Amino acid sequence: MKFPIALQLYSVRDDMAADFEGTLRKVKAMGYDGVEFAGLFGRSAAEIKAMLEEIGLEAVSAHVPYYDAVDDPEAVFSVYKEIGCKYVAVPYLTEERRPGTEGYPETVEGIRKMGEAAKKLGLVLLYHNHDFEFTSKIDGKYALDVLYETIPADLLQTEIDTCWVNVGGEDPADYVVKYTGRAPVVHLKDFYKSGEGKGKLYELIGIEDDGEAAESTFEFRPVGYGMQDFPKILAACETAGAQWVVVEQDNPSMDKFPLECAAMSIEYVKGLFQ
Repeated sequence: MKFPIALQLYSVRDDMAADFEGTLRKVKAMGYDGVEFAGLFGRSAAEIKAMLEEIGLEAVSAHVPYYDAVDDPEAVFSVYKEIGCKYVAVPYLTEERRPGTEGYPETVEGIRKMGEAAKKLGLVLLYHNHDFEFTSKIDGKYALDVLYETIPADLLQTEIDTCWVNVGGEDPADYVVKYTGRAPVVHLKDFYKSGEGKGKLYELIGIEDDGEAAESTFEFRPVGYGMQDFPKILAACETAGAQWVVVEQDNPSMDKFPLECAAMSIEYVKGLFQ
């Protein structure tokens, strides 16, 4: 059992902003095979492509916000095509676009439009879940499952975030296996939680959260240092036919810097491959 491992660069966003090329070189030196973008920090596609080729990192995918792409997805996605990405992902839905709102049917059609544009360019559109897709059901099914039933697999594949599936109340390994053949990229994310309730989780990823404060502790952790069962998750990735696993840690913890957390994560994952 072994997969190429990428780092979601949101995990080291401050380092990327301060030293774009230097941070990529550090990521490569840790042993990562590829990267997933979350913004280009003002660099051109040609510049990034040349940089990645010199460093020896593969451009796996990119998180592209819904509102940035939906009006003219072909133009937006063509930038990532030039960089060399194979996948583009819808990373997050703002509240007015989520399941259970009046805007959700329009959101689904917007994602379909984005999937068609990605396919035209030879890219694959992914959807990266959080936990809110598990808080409401449509005709007895999770909104996430309805999304994948509504939009065909040739237009939309999964990017299952294993942390948020767990927070949403489901077993992440089982959920990966559920989408066997449709789960090319899986996010490996760990966390530690104590107490009851979820609190204001989204404030941990820089988004205002109106949820109620809870008497609990929650923090993102380097992979292998929290509560997730990664041997089981990675076995599920193998069963599902995953092509890449992507380490992501939204915020550092354990008194470590983001790059230190990224190094701890890949050391753990590679240890499981021995």
